[in-house]
Amino acid sequence: MNDIVRATLRLYQHALRATLRSFGRSWVIAIAVVVFAIVMVGVTFLVSPLGILGGFVLGALNALVIGATLSLIEQAVTSSRSLGWHDIRGSVGQYFWDVIGVGFVLWVPMLLLEQGMAANPNGPFFAAAIFLLLFILLNPAPEVIYQVRHSSPLDVLRESYEFVIENWIEWFLPLAIVVAPLGLSFFFGISERLGRGAGLDFFQVLVLPFTLLRAWLSYLGLPSEAGSTLVIVLTPPAAVAMLIFRGHLFAALHGSSRRQRIFQGRGVE
Repeated sequence: MNDIVRATLRLYQHALRATLRSFGRSWVIAIAVVVFAIVMVGVTFLVSPLGILGGFVLGALNALVIGATLSLIEQAVTSSRSLGWHDIRGSVGQYFWDVIGVGFVLWVPMLLLEQGMAANPNGPFFAAAIFLLLFILLNPAPEVIYQVRHSSPLDVLRESYEFVIENWIEWFLPLAIVVAPLGLSFFFGISERLGRGAGLDFFQVLVLPFTLLRAWLSYLGLPSEAGSTLVIVLTPPAAVAMLIFRGHLFAALHGSSRRQRIFQGRGVE
């Protein structure tokens, strides 16, 4: 048991150090995220009267900005060079079809689920349970898209599922530690919102750090007005840091087994 704990702590230590180095070289991604958010909000306002057509436009735009964000995170995680404005331009269009494919595979059953649960008195409870399951099993889908070779959206979902089954303790423990003081109801609330898009909805990428920051600042007793401004300012860099940390953690976990990490830890000692 002590070997497992030491190996896990060493894993997080390395991931945190790598995250700090990567963020220092790629802080420009936080600015890109702000620009993407402004574009998304502006287009949402323009196409909202168009009904289903507007929904398709927003879906395509979401895939465009999520794909670009994943491309930038990939460069931050795998490259040792500093990122610049040309990297932001070059990221546009990357992983677009991957995000579209996974989103479409999930969209149909989610639509049927919501329609079916609407007539069920226990519908909200069952829907929340299913969204929680999706949040857990498909949580690493963004990392699978840019770190694992795959030939179809179903491969992405399968790889995500297999990764979680193998590494669920190490993958979710950091989130559990951050969320634990805020209570289970908070966790269930965010999982219901985030489980719908398997982490591939741009606004949901910002929702988690925004919600965590707001909850923690409130938990620490910071005045609401000052806290709101601070949350808005910190959300983009926090979102980028979380994505980079996830990328490094996924790379470390996907490339080794728990037994290998324990053995390597013994060798270091």
